[in-house]
Amino acid sequence: MAITGDLYMLYELRSYYVVPGRMPDMLARFRNHTTKIFERLGIVNVGYWIETVGRNDRLIYLISFEDLADREAKWTKFIHDTEWLKVKSETEANGQIVRFVENR
Repeated sequence: MAITGDLYMLYELRSYYVVPGRMPDMLARFRNHTTKIFERLGIVNVGYWIETVGRNDRLIYLISFEDLADREAKWTKFIHDTEWLKVKSETEANGQIVRFVENR
């Protein structure tokens, strides 16, 4: 949680461990769809990184919310969003992209 004057923000750090060979698909999904859906739903995109030293299979990103209640409400909207469900289905037509997720 960051403190800026009287404003508190909740930051969520997420790591997606990507199926080998599927990182280009994952990056395209975020670039072309996910970040825009986040913006539409009020989820703030803070930063995105890929691991290039070590395992080379991880997309790491940071998003922010007003507080825990805001996070819960926006994630609920995201996972039920019709555009997201369509994008997820289309981008996984050739198989799963994400092996597992860590979030903090």
